[in-house]
Amino acid sequence: MKWGMVIDLEKCTGCQACSTACAMENNTLPGESWQDVLYYHEGTFPNVSIKWFPRPCMQCENPSCVHVCPTRATYKTDDGVVLIDWDKCIGCKYCMIACPYGVRFYTDEKPLLEPDMKDIFPSENDQQWAPPYQNPNSDWSKGIGIQPKGVVSKCTFCYHKISEAPEGVADLDEDDPDLVDYVPACVRTCPPKARFFGDLDNPESNVNRLIADKRGVRLLEHTGNRPQVYYLGDHGTVPEFTTPQKNGSEE
Repeated sequence: MKWGMVIDLEKCTGCQACSTACAMENNTLPGESWQDVLYYHEGTFPNVSIKWFPRPCMQCENPSCVHVCPTRATYKTDDGVVLIDWDKCIGCKYCMIACPYGVRFYTDEKPLLEPDMKDIFPSENDQQWAPPYQNPNSDWSKGIGIQPKGVVSKCTFCYHKISEAPEGVADLDEDDPDLVDYVPACVRTCPPKARFFGDLDNPESNVNRLIADKRGVRLLEHTGNRPQVYYLGDHGTVPEFTTPQKNGSEE
């Protein structure tokens, strides 16, 4: 069993429903987006186009964040998900430096957006935030729940959901009434159905068929991290950022 995600960029509309669903499911602070949708432009004036690129945690097969963690707070589960044990995390941020995808957050940094939700919903204990809409599936050993002070947080593939899925299931599809409660929030909420989730070790899974049929690729493959998130679409799906030259040409 190795959970993985497939994102079809030809279907993704950049609506950020995934970002909103993730924030509500995991009680992240405004500006702390575990499901980023990055916007960028391609081309030069007047032929400029706006594009977008969804970027969750890649849940790597060979995660550099795990290798550098001095307390072993960051670890990989038997079913292929990279998690953070908040009881062990000392907030050294080594994992943030090692991650080539920029998908980790330190909870004590100044909020990116105002107002500061930590002031609006103050805590009565040692936690730093106490919103009234908390995820009841708190498990600090897996980085699930309201983050305590001084730790790093990130996407968990909604581990509190997928870990409860029936054993041996090949795919978690929101259209299956027997499985809908186990589907990650970002996948379940995607309006154009651009996201798919399943077992990468199962040759019969839909995610494996999509990767094979549409030549799925992984982001920053040269790093050796081997992400378990695959992208589908034209031109390898990964944005090609170019550097303008002084004469107006591009590399």
